Amino acid sequence: MHDKLFANQQALDRPNLDKYAEELGLNVAKFKAALDSGKFKDRVDREAKEGAAVGATGTPTFFINGHILVGAQPVDAFKTAIDAELK
Repeated sequence: MHDKLFANQQALDRPNLDKYAEELGLNVAKFKAALDSGKFKDRVDREAKEGAAVGATGTPTFFINGHILVGAQPVDAFKTAIDAELK
């Protein structure tokens, strides 16, 4: 499911989530019940708010001594940021 969600980031509405569960051979009734329960909604909302408060605007977000790198980055971007902080 993880790979399916990341491959379809622009199509994460409920009908598509249900479709992905079915395509992957999940127990769709159990999937729907878990999603409908809202069991983790407050936690997800709280953590999203915390992330936004510190500047995490995308996935992944990296913090290197206060320097933020958002999104998939090449190794050179990390090397540049780390080398700058080490100076």
